[in-house]
Parts: sequence; C-alpha cells; structure tokens
Amino acid sequence: MRTAPPRLPTAAPATPRVRPLPLRRALRPVQPSDIWFKPATSVLIAQLVPNLILLALGRLDLAAFTMAGSLCALFAHNLPYIARARALAWVVAGMTAGVASALGAAALTSSVPVLIAVAAALAAAQKAVCDATAIGPPGPLIMTFITSATLFLPGSGSAAQIPGHLALVLATGAFAWLVGMAPILLYPQGPERRATGRALRAAAAYADTRGAGPGHERLRSAATGAVHAAWQSLLAAGADRPERRDRQLELLVVRAEVALAAPAAADADLLRVWAAALPGRRPLSRPAGLPSADPTFIENELAGIEAERAAPRPHWWHRLAPGSAAHPLVLRTFLGCALAGYASYAAGVGRPYWAVIAAASLFQANVTLTWNRALQRSLGTLGGVLVLAAVTPLTRVGALPLVLCTAAFGFGAEALITRNYWIGNLCVTPMALLITQFAHRQPAGQLISDRIVDTVLGAAVGFATAVAVTNRRAGRHLERALDAAETARVRCERALADDGTDPAARERARRTLVTALVDLRVTADTTAGEWWQPALPEERLLDAERSGHMTLAVAVRQRAAASARRAADATGGRYSATKEACG
Repeated sequence: MRTAPPRLPTAAPATPRVRPLPLRRALRPVQPSDIWFKPATSVLIAQLVPNLILLALGRLDLAAFTMAGSLCALFAHNLPYIARARALAWVVAGMTAGVASALGAAALTSSVPVLIAVAAALAAAQKAVCDATAIGPPGPLIMTFITSATLFLPGSGSAAQIPGHLALVLATGAFAWLVGMAPILLYPQGPERRATGRALRAAAAYADTRGAGPGHERLRSAATGAVHAAWQSLLAAGADRPERRDRQLELLVVRAEVALAAPAAADADLLRVWAAALPGRRPLSRPAGLPSADPTFIENELAGIEAERAAPRPHWWHRLAPGSAAHPLVLRTFLGCALAGYASYAAGVGRPYWAVIAAASLFQANVTLTWNRALQRSLGTLGGVLVLAAVTPLTRVGALPLVLCTAAFGFGAEALITRNYWIGNLCVTPMALLITQFAHRQPAGQLISDRIVDTVLGAAVGFATAVAVTNRRAGRHLERALDAAETARVRCERALADDGTDPAARERARRTLVTALVDLRVTADTTAGEWWQPALPEERLLDAERSGHMTLAVAVRQRAAASARRAADATGGRYSATKEACG
C-alpha cells in the first residue's frame, strides 16, 4: 500500500503577483449545453401563456409580476425530478419573498438612495443563498433583475396592491413549477440518464489517452468531476422508484469509474455506445458488455451506495458560516451593486437599478471570471440594443407583437447563453427593455442610451469593486482543500489495507476521497483566477491529485476483484446446493 508522500514545500514569491486577464478566450463561443432547449422551451411557455391572458384582459401593466413567477421555469433543469420538485418550490418561494421585500420597501419610502441600498442588500442575499444551495444556472441574476426592477416600478409604492401583486407571482410561479415538472410524464429518468451519459463520455475521452500524453490530467479531472456529478444525481433521485430497481444507471457509472482506474484497459468505444443508448423514454435494457447480472455481483459492485443515501448531509447554510469562501463574494456583490447604483443616480440616469443589475451579473468565483463576465456583458448589451432598434418598429404595431417578441427573445436568450454569455445577451437585453414597455410605451432612443450608460457604469464599478475587495482567504481555502484531500487519501488507503473493514465503510472512504479531489480542483481553479494571491503550490497540488487518483485506482480494482470473487463463490454455492438436491 502506498504510504503518504512527504509534504512538499510551497514556496511562494514574497509579493503577490497580478495574473494576466484574458480577452479572446473570454469572447470565444463554446459548445452549447446538451439541454439548452429545455430551459428555453420552459420559459417560452411559462411567460407566453400568462402574458397572453393579461393581453386578453387588457392588463399588460401587470406583466412585471407575472414575469417574476414565469422566470422561475429557468431553474433546476439538471436535477432529478424528485429533487427538482423541491428546488422549484423553493425558487418560487424565494422569488415571492424577494418581490414582497421590494414592494414593502417601495411602499415605505420613495428615496432613491435608500432603494438602491435595499437593491444591493437583496442582491447580496440572493447571491449568498443561490451559491450556498448550488441551485445552478441562471443563479441569482434572475431574482436580482426582478427585485431591483420592482423597487423602482411605477406604482409599486401602493401598500394596498401588494397582496394582489404577490398572488400573481405565486400563481405564475405555480404554473412555472408545472412546466418544469411536465417532462416527467415522458422522461421520468431524463436527468439521471443525461448525467450518466456525461460521465461515460468523459471517461471515454480520458480512456482515449491511455492515461498518458498531453492533456490527460485535465481530462482525468474532468472525468472525475463528471462521475462525481452522476453519483450526486443518482443519490438525489432516490432508490424507491420502480424504474430504478434494476440499478442499470448505477452499474454504468461504476463502469465509468473502472475506466478511470485503468484507462489503458478500458474500451472507450463501448463506453460511448452505452452513453448513446441512454437518451429517450424507452425502459433501460441491460447494455451489452456489462458484467454478470447476478444479484450478488450487483450488490458487491454497488456496496456503500445505499449507506451514502441514508447518511445525513450538511445543510446549505453551513456554507455561509464565518470564514467560508462565500463571504468575499457577498461583500463584493453588496458594495459593487450599491456603488454602481449610486454612480448611475449621480449621473442622472433615470433607471439606477439597471446599473445594479449590470454589476450583480458580473460577480463570479474569482477576479478573472468576473473580468470575463464584464467583457461579455458589455459587448452583449451593445449588440442587444442594436437588435432592439431593429425590432422596435414591429413592437410598435400593437400589444400582441410586443408580447410575442418578448417571448421569442426569452427563448433565444436561453438557447444562446450557454454558447457564451455575450451571445445570450443579444437576446437578454432587448427582452428586458421590452418588458419595460408593457406598463407604458417609452421612447426607444432614451431606453437605448440609458441602458448603455448603466451597463458601462455597472460593469466598470463592479469590476473595480471585485479588484478592490480581495479574497485573502483563497490561499487558506486551498490549503484546507489540500489537507482534506490528503487526509481522505490516507483514510481510504487504511480502509483498503484492512481486510476486516466493512465493504460499505470502504466504499464510503473511497467516495469521500472522490469528493475531496473534486473540491480540490474547484478550489485550485478558483484561487488561480484571483488577483494579489501567492503562486499556487503547484508541486503539492499535482502530487495530491496524482496520489489521490492512484489510491482511487487501487480501490476500484480491489472492489472489482472482490465482486468477482464473491460472485464466483455465490455461483459455486448454488451449484453445490443444486447438486445435493438432485442426489
């Protein structure tokens, strides 16, 4: 058994260094998400139906509140349906709470400086909760957009109208929940199948390298993350649904793990064949090439998974504890949004909440990613106002074209934003500006000029705030992640070396090591993108990842050997019993 490697020195320069900021890479389109059409279609339906009803009733002035509920349909598309139902319910509740807070503040005061401070506080709170709960795309930006706009919405200061407006948010939020859950009728295992397919394809890409050559470590980290995400999806899906009893998906993820442990011996083409067979609504048949379907073999292959399902999990609010990585991001969000709003107000722009939203959209895990988002936001907004200028004559024809164009831009935004944030903003910007036209028509020239000024101010002030509010804890978080990975590796090696260790405990130790390695890579990438940080301890980081993956390879091979041995023993036992029964 491999012994713990000596801790390598983490030599760092005496002074922090400034890392270069990318330009071309930030604007380069990427491969779209494999489910881009799901949030796009969901938001199209969720907003078009309520808006057409309002149009028929002659109350398009209420569309700002129906949009608040409709945009909840953008969330949780990667989650299994049992988890998605809970997540969407919490999103609707959070959106309603945000709108209620905004309406209450607007009813209490009309002071613009106070409302800007409230908008910044709500943006910071939404950032904290969305990051801590890992709700996923589109994150807190949608909620910040709605609550900030509500604070400055004409007529939102009437306390008597608050219950009716909140009822609209809840009603359309409930409809968005139904839209988000509707695919379960056709694809009850859709999210789990997609996550398993991603794990198989990532493992196949790593197997193509045979564990050597340029870029193989990057592919190994990506495959480890994809396998980890697949297990998380399967764990979130529960085990008591009838279509899950054969446990085919779990066995396929185990095969992906085996490929990671022995890439030179893996059949990458077979992994891709299994991945290609997963989409669709047909019941899963046993993929060709899987090991024996003997129940004993399956139980040994999946030892520890049920124990992990039953294990208690930490609550999301623990990620907001003092000293956590969330605090610098929350502080950046509050200060950046407040300063951007006050800069817009001082410049005399009539919609300071646009600057607040522009700043809120920037704050990512580190300064480099924030710089990327600032570039993308600015370029996308400039292109988006040109798109608005082109369609303005059509939207002036009547209310129906206005509603249809808004819905089309909402679909386009979600269809394009996974290619690159600036490409999606070509549709986000005109959609947001058209929403302001529902209550009353405004001059297109003024809207465009205000939007450009607020975006430039918000992006400049937001990025300056991200640079000024340094994340001094990034290096400490990386040290903790390194220590956690090394500790998890040592525990896993001890569990593997002890023949008396329970298989479930051995499997839990291995899965803990996987989680620690995934967290280590995420923390290292986050720290690498921060300014004014010491150089990364590259040697120690590389050694921790290599040692961890070597231990995982030993664990997977040991599990496969034990499974085969126990399956053979069970088969031999049944043969002996049959022989005795037959005399």
